[in-house]
Amino acid sequence: MKVKKFIAPSMPEAMKMIRAELGKDAVILNSKVVHKGGFFGLFTKKNIEVIAAVDPKPVRLAGNEKKHKHVQLSAGAFKPLETKTQDAALLHELNEMKEMLRQLSTNVTTHFAVYPQPLNEVNERLAQQELSSALRQEIMAEAVEKWYLHRETATKKQAMIWVKEILQNKLEHLSFGGLSFQRKYVNVVGPTGVGKTTTLAKIAANGVLKHHKKVAFITTDTYRIAAIDQLKTYAKILNVPLEVCYNMEDFREAKNKFASYDLVLIDTAGRNFRNRQYVQDLQEVMDFDEEMETYLVLSLTGKWTDMKEICEQFSLIKIHRFIFTKLDETSHYGAMYNLMTDYQIGAAYLTNGQNVPDDIIEASPEKIVNMLLGVESS
Repeated sequence: MKVKKFIAPSMPEAMKMIRAELGKDAVILNSKVVHKGGFFGLFTKKNIEVIAAVDPKPVRLAGNEKKHKHVQLSAGAFKPLETKTQDAALLHELNEMKEMLRQLSTNVTTHFAVYPQPLNEVNERLAQQELSSALRQEIMAEAVEKWYLHRETATKKQAMIWVKEILQNKLEHLSFGGLSFQRKYVNVVGPTGVGKTTTLAKIAANGVLKHHKKVAFITTDTYRIAAIDQLKTYAKILNVPLEVCYNMEDFREAKNKFASYDLVLIDTAGRNFRNRQYVQDLQEVMDFDEEMETYLVLSLTGKWTDMKEICEQFSLIKIHRFIFTKLDETSHYGAMYNLMTDYQIGAAYLTNGQNVPDDIIEASPEKIVNMLLGVESS
């Protein structure tokens, strides 16, 4: 039997090394966390040390003898090892690890990422939620390290807690939550059909009814008469003024007119996001000064590739936070997590219906991660 020790940053990396050198029939005899490097015990790095082995090539038998021997070996392949170790727990672990390595050779869709069963279930959930493969590998590598550090007491529930913590930690430094009223002007941008105007009405209602703020509307969406009429209806219901702006001069006049207001909400035209001229036109109509906060509105029913392209198009202006709409029309939430981590932009709101002022939720890392994992928010 050929036995070799491997040291890698994570268990998945160690498995890749084992498979490359010993082949798919190798078994793991032992694994533990080790610390390398450092200075006087400080600044050490955690690694996984794995001892793996592979049997020599089986002796080839001829004719009926080969078939007969094969049946005998299949019936009691592990008896010599069991007799030698007298350790049923170790035998079970070896079988489990061998099965994991067997899956490595076939599970190409996850880049050889095979994990202990509880973690594998979480990984499959994240894959179904369309979390990017790079993110999943990064998250699961951290979870596997925790699993092998605490595997004596690790449970399925504990595995879920670890993954939830890792997911939330990647969002904690971003900006989340609804209006802070630190900036007077709130501008919503995005492609057509994502629900910008309805979302703006919900935010306005929240400001008027919950925070008792003096609110006004500005719209630069002069391309669709229906959009202006819709916003006029909301303005009338909420008893707030509305100004329509066609150019930069109109916009500055509207700002002067609403100088005494606490919050001015700005609706923009939803046009073809593939046309970069649309974003450039916004800059000609609006003054993106320090008093303005801009939210990019995206629908979770959209394609992931389109959502990325939208973000790239709007990179000409500073996006402070995302608003994700139509949560009630999908069961896949990985795209919003991908966007927030890729672009390092948090989320202000999540919307889940057409009702004004209801069907809007202030976003938080915990709420978004709970949606990804399919667990109830506390």
